[in-house]
Amino acid sequence: MSRALLLAILMASASLAGCFSEEEVVPKETEMANGDNFRPYTVIAPIDTGINPYHDHFQTEEILPDWFVEAMGTTIICNLTNQGTYQERVDNDRTTCWDTITASDIVYFPGTRIFAQSPDGGTPTMILDDPDDGHGTAVTGAVLDADPDAIIFFVEGFSENAVITAGTHPMVDVITTSFGAPGSVPVPGIEDATKIAVVENHKIHTGAADNSPSPAVQDATAGPPWSIGVSGYAEGDDDQKETMSGSYPDMASDWTQSLPNHQDTDGYHETSGTSFATPRTAGFLGHIMTTLRAEFNDSSSGGRDGYLVDGDVEISNSDIRNALNLSGWYPSAATWDPTGGTTPISPILPCTQVGWGVLNWSNIEPMINHLNGSSTLPSRSSDVNSCMAANQASREAYWGAYPAEQD
Repeated sequence: MSRALLLAILMASASLAGCFSEEEVVPKETEMANGDNFRPYTVIAPIDTGINPYHDHFQTEEILPDWFVEAMGTTIICNLTNQGTYQERVDNDRTTCWDTITASDIVYFPGTRIFAQSPDGGTPTMILDDPDDGHGTAVTGAVLDADPDAIIFFVEGFSENAVITAGTHPMVDVITTSFGAPGSVPVPGIEDATKIAVVENHKIHTGAADNSPSPAVQDATAGPPWSIGVSGYAEGDDDQKETMSGSYPDMASDWTQSLPNHQDTDGYHETSGTSFATPRTAGFLGHIMTTLRAEFNDSSSGGRDGYLVDGDVEISNSDIRNALNLSGWYPSAATWDPTGGTTPISPILPCTQVGWGVLNWSNIEPMINHLNGSSTLPSRSSDVNSCMAANQASREAYWGAYPAEQD
């Protein structure tokens, strides 16, 4: 987690984990829809540096119904300027939006599917990504690339308070964190807060493994047994493990992605790290939940009575994690490019490199079919099951009791 080095210095045990002609300025007017009807949806909560809601990547013509905006706990609605440069838009909206936000506010940005809060306060401009950063904008872009229809509850911050804010919100389904101690140093971090989110409130948590080959088991973000720890692999290249990516996680997902910039309205940049593999994983899981909610007439969200799908069929966190584990796969080392900077997937105990295996779009339909009962995923081999049982046991021993049958 290269970004963890900076924030570890600035914020003690909390730090980032992941990344390597003028127009007239006018306000955008967007009305919200009335009525009770709304499509099936999933709410995903990235917890990170801030977000650029002006970027084209986050714009939508969909109008969220009034009841939904109210159910999210919205206290401020910011109709953002939609013409001019990025800075012109920010400056034009200061008095009507940015300068009015407090730590207790939940802000909705019509024209996007973004709700946001900065519960820790103290940032130069609440919610808006820092001029010298951009991590949170890219992280949220990775979520939406995997689940374009997701509703975003963005939480700015790197603290237990920030994680609890997302993890206790009744509408949130998935929280994703891409920060933690550098080198997966075994020190307390946000694990108490993620446990509240998952064990008490039945949500899913995806946590970034370190941007180093260190084991993920003792990492406060990726290691707790209630979390889904994510490392990286080189999708579309040689399909091998990224060397500078945590070992023995739950899964590996796409390491390098093209993601939105935080200081303009339409630019993108290529960036790499577990910071982006992790929210991509969160987006995949959100997409699966939305699909199943549509199929089984579930028109709400959150871990209700222990179920993330709670309609004609009930599907829990553990059901989804089991399908995820069954869907993982190991690339062949035969595709390894020695000049690519990756580590070949070993034919012996590949689980110690990438856990249950790789997660990309190829896993999604089989997971949906497994969860809806139309086609059962085959069992994993005994060596994989034994390897990951040892992983689970070590995580439970390190982070405290958590019954294996829940995982």
